[in-house]
Amino acid sequence: MLLLEKTQLSLSDLYGYENGALPVRLRGITAKPLETRRRPPCESSNKEYADCCGRYLDGGEVAPTAEALMRSRYTAYALGREDYLLATWHHSTRPASLELASEPHGKWLGLEVKRHEQLKPDHAVVEFVARYKVGGRAHRLHEISRFVREAGQWFYVDGDIV
Repeated sequence: MLLLEKTQLSLSDLYGYENGALPVRLRGITAKPLETRRRPPCESSNKEYADCCGRYLDGGEVAPTAEALMRSRYTAYALGREDYLLATWHHSTRPASLELASEPHGKWLGLEVKRHEQLKPDHAVVEFVARYKVGGRAHRLHEISRFVREAGQWFYVDGDIV
């Protein structure tokens, strides 16, 4: 699906794909795939996905804070990105698999970060409430998560359900 930045276009405005792939150029107007234009599920800002959590999930950037990693991990859950979740989980507590594909599909409804506290330069906690719905029933996950930074990269270690 494409989201166009101009609505009054005719077929004559279209002059083709660039190298056979998106983005499509329409007389100086760029149509971007919807995935790159939507707000990120983490609700951290008014930024588009590619400029927010997408930088970490798809762009290879390292989250600069434990809170940014927490938000990107929430987004990864919302998008079913088990690869990212496992890659950002500390090796000492990381499971072999999350089996997200075999779990009942839920819908993530929102994230509220209640607190981000840097305990030491390489240790932090993030308290959050994530809302989701499974089988028509709403749920809340309230957790205080622990993060550690190694070689400049933050990792989720574990958390306590509140």
